[in-house]
Amino acid sequence: MRTPTQRVPDGRLALVVVFAAAMAWVEASAVVYLRLHLGRLEPHQPDPQPLAGGLGRIELVREAATLVMIAAIGALAGRSAWSRFGAALVAFGVWDLLYYAFLRVQCDWPRSLLDWDVLFLLPLPWWGPVAAPASIAALLIVGGVAFARGARPDAASIAAGAAGALLALYVFMADAIAALPQGVDAVRRVLPERFPWPLFAISWIAMAVPVARAVTGGVARGEPRSLPVAGRSAR
Repeated sequence: MRTPTQRVPDGRLALVVVFAAAMAWVEASAVVYLRLHLGRLEPHQPDPQPLAGGLGRIELVREAATLVMIAAIGALAGRSAWSRFGAALVAFGVWDLLYYAFLRVQCDWPRSLLDWDVLFLLPLPWWGPVAAPASIAALLIVGGVAFARGARPDAASIAAGAAGALLALYVFMADAIAALPQGVDAVRRVLPERFPWPLFAISWIAMAVPVARAVTGGVARGEPRSLPVAGRSAR
């Protein structure tokens, strides 16, 4: 039978949310400073990633550091692999949603969920309307809360979620991948104009499979069935 230590206590999960919210404000502030330094609060414009000194390398390391921070808070919050993973997902989702909310407060951008943003730079630039990562963040929060509280999806739903995540990564990086044979400068200058919403919808639905399985009480084969759990936060 699953022991209480396998789930993240609600108080500890609330601290994960607080940490992610603070992290979101810090990152939004850093991005505002960077964009003001480069003279562009709107990222979707010609020469979208101008090089200024060593900022390119610094930004890559900063983004990698945010992933380390999210993994670390998940590891500290949970006491089993799945509860740690769930806490990390909650942190990621809360951080991502509040990052855009705080950008709006600090610099009045994005003006709408359809504004384009360069979402990430590793391993190649990710591009998409704000609505796309925001919808994934909401999914991560719901699934993360369920996993942190003891729910477990089965192997088939995990495979569907992994396939959906890979497809989403391709959607975000497709234009950069296409420009890759032309060299690093071409990748840096990529400015997508059309987002493949149908393909993204397929990826989102696939990623939702393990979340739905966990929220409705699904467990991995051979484990006892847990109580149905649903939860939601905001980043």
